[in-house]
Amino acid sequence: MKTEAVRGHLDGLLLAVLEAGPLHGYAIITAVQERSGGALELRTGTVYPALNRLERLGLLASDWQSVGERRRRCYSLTEAGRRTLSDERTAWQEFTAAIGAVLDAPAGTGTSAAATAPLAPTRTRPAT
Repeated sequence: MKTEAVRGHLDGLLLAVLEAGPLHGYAIITAVQERSGGALELRTGTVYPALNRLERLGLLASDWQSVGERRRRCYSLTEAGRRTLSDERTAWQEFTAAIGAVLDAPAGTGTSAAATAPLAPTRTRPAT
């Protein structure tokens, strides 16, 4: 899927995969890819700046965790992040319903009689 298709929805995608619990950056990328059936492939250069921005906005919290010799930054949703995720879901449902209403409508529907009627000639008033 094209990268442009994700624009405007990245925050919601990241918040959604963190809803179940904390994840480190690479696990977030993997979760989005798995949930989308492989259709969405996010790049680290896109995800990490977005995670940092969401943390600055107070939607995510992070802490360092050690796994063996490695340290990973794990991200989790804050209460503000949960509220924002709920708002993102509502906006997504409204958006997809509106787009679906247009794309799924049979040809020739959705136009009013006024929209298809020929235009009446306009009369202009002489300048006074």
